[in-house]
Amino acid sequence: MDFNILTLGCKVNQYESQAMREDLLRNGYNLSKNKDKADITVINTCTVTSVSDAKNRKLIHRVRRQNPDGIIVLTGCMPQAFPEEMKELDECDIILGNKERSKLVPAIEAYLADKAVLVDIPEYHNRGDLFENLTVSSFGEHTRAFIKIEDGCNRFCSYCIIPYARGRVRSKPIDALKNELENVALSGYREVVLVGINLSAYGLGEDYNLADAVETACAVDGIERVRLGSIEPEQMDKELIARLAAQKKLCPQFHLSLQSGCDKTLKTMNRHYDTNEYAEIVSNLRAAFPNSSMTTDVMVGFAGESEEDFQASMAFVKQIGFAKVHVFPYSIRKGTRAESLPDHVSPSEKERRAKLMGELVEISRREFLRSQVGLTEEVLFERLRHGYLEGYTKNYTPVHLASDDTSLCGEVRRVRLVAFMDDCCEGELAD
Repeated sequence: MDFNILTLGCKVNQYESQAMREDLLRNGYNLSKNKDKADITVINTCTVTSVSDAKNRKLIHRVRRQNPDGIIVLTGCMPQAFPEEMKELDECDIILGNKERSKLVPAIEAYLADKAVLVDIPEYHNRGDLFENLTVSSFGEHTRAFIKIEDGCNRFCSYCIIPYARGRVRSKPIDALKNELENVALSGYREVVLVGINLSAYGLGEDYNLADAVETACAVDGIERVRLGSIEPEQMDKELIARLAAQKKLCPQFHLSLQSGCDKTLKTMNRHYDTNEYAEIVSNLRAAFPNSSMTTDVMVGFAGESEEDFQASMAFVKQIGFAKVHVFPYSIRKGTRAESLPDHVSPSEKERRAKLMGELVEISRREFLRSQVGLTEEVLFERLRHGYLEGYTKNYTPVHLASDDTSLCGEVRRVRLVAFMDDCCEGELAD
């Protein structure tokens, strides 16, 4: 039988989908040659916003239309966060919670035997939950591999459903991480990205932390670059930053979650820092990592955000000078504390604020790209598209090189950055 895996959401989901893919292949299933049709379709969902849920449902409907007799397996954050609602999804044959991925193959085999709908979503909020024992050895045709080292979140931000979908913080043991990294290196990957739901909480309650994970990754032969996924600010103290800076393979690019540049809004969101603390962390990172880039996410129109609050957030974002910002309007998330907060902002006002913030961060983006012109940097080339080789520097500056030499894909070369365009720098081979 053949299968497809469709993934929505974050890099953690991408890692978990790859682990399921390898599990299916090991057990004799074949990857479908048709991306729209398969005997089995696994849908790995995201539920970070209500819009995500709508995308999940739309995808389920499309897959069922395209595969009327196929098996649909639903897994990921949506069924885990809303188990009761999943009973209404009669288009799905197997529904698994977020810690039942290891049961994927047995669940499929059980369904094939008796054609009985299977729903397995156990409670997922226990402090004693263990880190899910998933591993990957490759990442398809990608030039970098995502390695999940942490799961869960203890923060309970007022707008966020993810702690209910992912449970409490738990971490991949260092020995297991080392083995997985060695396997990925043997598969030829030059760059790895360490990812998690609350990555900077890695090792919480254990005798290791994020610096130990980075040091382990940097010590693996064959891996030339180590990159961090999205991190929360408050664990990034000076001691941790100093240990990270000692690792020359660590890429100087930090996606440091902000959400708002207004202290009042941050408090309402139940974020665990203020703008002064955030700015100090950015300053410490920039001092430790020359020519580093800072990227982030910013939400506009959160419940109770006044025009004054919004302008404060705009001013702070401008002050930091991010290399790139994902701007998005707040949307009410069922099951969160923010759902019942007063003074929700109108959709039209949220749209206006998102537009203004987007225009601001676009200026910041171009200023960052301009600052890279004249530098010579190492670029990992990923693909050939429209007559250009595309790749990234260590600080994640996108680079286009006019060439059709596909032998450079997957290679690291020194490149002079000679100009900048709308969303990248133009480069020339330096040697």
